[in-house]
Amino acid sequence: MTPARIALGCGNFGGVGSAPAFFGQGLDEDQALALMDAAWELGITHFDTADAYGGGRSEHAIGRWIRTRGVQPTLTTKTFNPMSEGGDSGLAPARIARQLHDSLERLGVDRVELYLAHEFDPETPVDEWTGALQEHQRAGRIGAYGASNFDAEQLTQALGAGDPVAVQNEYSLLRRGDEAELLPLCAERQIAYAVYSPLCGGWLTGKYGRGRPYPAGSRMTQRPEPYAELASEATFAKLDGLLQFARERGVAMAAVALAWLLGDERIAQIVIGPGRPEHLQPVADAIEHRLTADERARLGEVFG
Repeated sequence: MTPARIALGCGNFGGVGSAPAFFGQGLDEDQALALMDAAWELGITHFDTADAYGGGRSEHAIGRWIRTRGVQPTLTTKTFNPMSEGGDSGLAPARIARQLHDSLERLGVDRVELYLAHEFDPETPVDEWTGALQEHQRAGRIGAYGASNFDAEQLTQALGAGDPVAVQNEYSLLRRGDEAELLPLCAERQIAYAVYSPLCGGWLTGKYGRGRPYPAGSRMTQRPEPYAELASEATFAKLDGLLQFARERGVAMAAVALAWLLGDERIAQIVIGPGRPEHLQPVADAIEHRLTADERARLGEVFG
């Protein structure tokens, strides 16, 4: 089965997301190419990146992969964050024009299918940046546009000024804040809801345990701040429940966490960010081992 709802997240190509302090770390270009090869072989044909991932290294690696493999994935890229320490950020129309031009050059393409505002910009009027993206859409440089890391109020503002088609936010068994307002808004306005960090920085894989040191190279040794509050007995109790459930099904914890998301019809896409080709196995297992509605509800109660 082709995992049509799965995208390969490329935030660890040449860095750790958009953090300038980690530019040049993460996967090197050859490792990134091997991972893209493995994802493509599995049937993952949508690659998700951003201009600031690795300070441009992520887009550059994808561009090299496209040139050398002779195939064309569906592409999402984003803009907002600075490309270097002390660099500019935001969604000013002139900056969008510059960043999009540079992204297309690094990727080696004339257009990307989806272009996202990577954060909400309180300094730029919403109608200005949505208007700029509409111009790029009419010019054929982007197929459609949307937002990432927007809450319901911010997305409502964007909808009032333009026509974004998608929002990409963090969502997982451990991070379910969008359930109250944003997911209902997306359903009401027919906005595609995409998920990043579906394994919550590795917390849903079982790599972090009570009293154990964090593995070298893991998110908790590189950028622990976004996940610091999860280091609690309450979290470990939930993970115990996930581990028991996974053992009953004979699959990894990560496969169950992904299957829980795949069973939610409100989710249009799941962006995974594996570090090595073998980390793609839980994706295949999640596709094969679908969860029933009762099983999803049971997991939801464990993590409620």
